[in-house]
Amino acid sequence: MMKNICCKLGVAACVAAMMASCSTETKKVETLADLLPLYTAENVPADGPYEDLNLGDHFGWMSDKVTDPSWPGEGLARYPMIYIGEGYNRIFIVDQGKVIWKYDTGPGNELDDIWMLKNGDLLFTRMSWAAKVTPDKKEVWRYNCKEGEEIHTMQPIGDDLCLMLINAFPARFVMFNHNTGEILWEKEINFEVGSTHVQSRRFRVTKDNTILLCHLDEHKVVEYDMDLNPLRTINVNKPWAAIPLENGNILITLENEKRTIEVDKNDNVVWEISLEDIPEPYRLADCQSVCRLQNGNTILCSRGGGGRTPQLVEVTPDKEVVWVVNDWKNLGPATSVQILNEKGFSENPGELTR
Repeated sequence: MMKNICCKLGVAACVAAMMASCSTETKKVETLADLLPLYTAENVPADGPYEDLNLGDHFGWMSDKVTDPSWPGEGLARYPMIYIGEGYNRIFIVDQGKVIWKYDTGPGNELDDIWMLKNGDLLFTRMSWAAKVTPDKKEVWRYNCKEGEEIHTMQPIGDDLCLMLINAFPARFVMFNHNTGEILWEKEINFEVGSTHVQSRRFRVTKDNTILLCHLDEHKVVEYDMDLNPLRTINVNKPWAAIPLENGNILITLENEKRTIEVDKNDNVVWEISLEDIPEPYRLADCQSVCRLQNGNTILCSRGGGGRTPQLVEVTPDKEVVWVVNDWKNLGPATSVQILNEKGFSENPGELTR
């Protein structure tokens, strides 16, 4: 039986959002960075009607620290990006070295996953809920978890669909129409662990229409078909993210081991980077998620050790550091970023390797 996520804009506005999505395609948007004027338009309020400006307790990492200009990569000026992190429930959009847009989501845990769509809307997870928000800060819909459930990851699939994982007993994948909020199906997925919080942090849909799911506390990455039949298992220590790459390999972050590995189709490690490979003072305290850029470089995202270490580091395949962000004045911890001037769109699985 089909159900609806709580839709805040109503049917007419949802239809308008669908039309807006179609209209952006006629403008031949080449990258998501082309949509950034939507976030600085005159109709964008300083604070949206569904923002919760009370972000909670004092954040000890706040300081006047900004990236040393002598460090590689031009600091915040290097990329337009969406930036979120556990421990600070504010969504940032950065362009030309400045925060041009923010969205406050209130106290509690935690921002983990976010996507910008072709019409500029944002899909994001907030642990106890998930939502879709427009550039002018209207909340299209919100999905609230039941008590004891958590949402840490979701992914759009095409112009209408989105897949979301609910950590619960039993856990389940939920497919819904992200324009209307209509839930299309729910399928249970088995986790054999003692708490919902450690079931999983990240899944990704591949270009072959399979699902890479990190079983965090079961120490494995499992590839499933869309009916949730297991196709492949990779045994690794507490995988946080598993990202399908264009060459068919998989990039896996191992937060506890402080390293990221790339495995081929035979599960052989063909590339890896340990945080120990990053020279001081650029070394990160941890790494939860990563982006593989189309030039072959990799961006490592870190919560930053409470303001003591950088949040972002970009390395070449040879592990040379070419970009560092160590900015605790303008930003908080970094769990995930989306680089907006990469070719490709969030709706097309496999085009953006993050």
